[in-house]
Amino acid sequence: MSQHTTDHRTKMKSLRAALFGNVLEFFDWTIFALFSTYIADAVFDSDDPTAALLQTLAIFAVSFVARPVGGFVFGRIADKYGRKNSLALAMIAMGIGSLLIATIPTHAAAGVVGPILLLIARMIQGLAHGGESAAAYVYVSELAPPRRRGLWSSSIFFSASVGTIAGTLLGAFMTNMVSADAMQAWGWRVPFVVGSLLAGYALYIRIRSVETEIGTALVSGERAEQTQPADADSPRRSRRAVLVILLKLLVVVGAANVAFYTWITFAASYAISSLDMSESGAFAASLIAQLLGLGLFPVFGLLSDRVGRKPIAIFSLIGFGLFSYPFSWILSNDPLSLFAVQLVSFVFWAAIASILPSLLSESLTSTHRAVGVGVVGSLAAAIFGGTAPFLNSWLTSIDMGWVFIGYTTLVLLAGAAVVATLRETRDIDLATMAIAQSPRDHKEGPVTV
Repeated sequence: MSQHTTDHRTKMKSLRAALFGNVLEFFDWTIFALFSTYIADAVFDSDDPTAALLQTLAIFAVSFVARPVGGFVFGRIADKYGRKNSLALAMIAMGIGSLLIATIPTHAAAGVVGPILLLIARMIQGLAHGGESAAAYVYVSELAPPRRRGLWSSSIFFSASVGTIAGTLLGAFMTNMVSADAMQAWGWRVPFVVGSLLAGYALYIRIRSVETEIGTALVSGERAEQTQPADADSPRRSRRAVLVILLKLLVVVGAANVAFYTWITFAASYAISSLDMSESGAFAASLIAQLLGLGLFPVFGLLSDRVGRKPIAIFSLIGFGLFSYPFSWILSNDPLSLFAVQLVSFVFWAAIASILPSLLSESLTSTHRAVGVGVVGSLAAAIFGGTAPFLNSWLTSIDMGWVFIGYTTLVLLAGAAVVATLRETRDIDLATMAIAQSPRDHKEGPVTV
């Protein structure tokens, strides 16, 4: 057996370990959104169902505050002690959070203790999710063959969608097989028990994975050679320039998060709570749409390796922006309407999601790549993604849902405009941040930090 084959097989095994953990991260994140109505009735005072749901969604939003902290802390760990170790710690935190939610006492049994524990659990999961984005994006991008970085990186959100689908599938199964009373009494806890158990296995396979070459070099102290721009005569980028690129990335990732949490993650729960769609119909429609859209991730990832990251991102954000109002008009209490909206949404979501890990990793240098990716990604999720379900439910409850749709449209179109100002990064050498010598060279590389 050749060394090349051995290395390739080892990398593929490590890739699978990273992706399985990512599946679980998004499974846990998704089931909270899907079962939010049950959690609200169990943990909060159920005399006012709307207020209970809004309180639960407020905790969902507040937990996003922990994500930038997790991105920074786990990102620092990844940049100093290796990407693999950071991924393992993130999985431990996610498993603890899931177990805490699964065993949380009801409002009738413990009063205010339940909401406090729910908040703590969600904060722990927020830290873990921020850490996951900090390390997983970078780990897979650095592990990938340079000419297939877009394709390999597309597996991050492919696996995230598998996690979302797994949560949706479990929701569909539970609501069809378990009575409504049983679901409220104990059924909603089952997915969190499953998540905590799978976290143990995910931790095991992540510990056995390999570190990336760049991560190994950072841990061993070989930093200067790995992170200096190839053109030694080029002037040092100013702090202002660095801040500008980070803010640009924040807007782009924020726009993607608004779309994801509005039309992918929370759409089924919104249709159930606000449009009186049947639970089983909503979960089934969402599941089928997501299954049909899964194959789009590698397609867009591979396409980005050929045409670049920018055209794919612009297509996605403009598409989402132009379709936001039509989506809101189409969505009704008919599960077929949710299926149509989510199927089209998945085309646009797969486009932007397939290139985000590579785009972010290619925009920052090795010594600060994980912490930069983690903070930008987590801040975007906290500011734009975590607030989307709450704003949507609140504005809809006061008959101002059109305001929320207008907000999402503006954010998405602003994100597309920002992408147009970014440099193309597909030929970046992640070790040196120099433009790779190939027929598709560009004149300038990204801002480095």
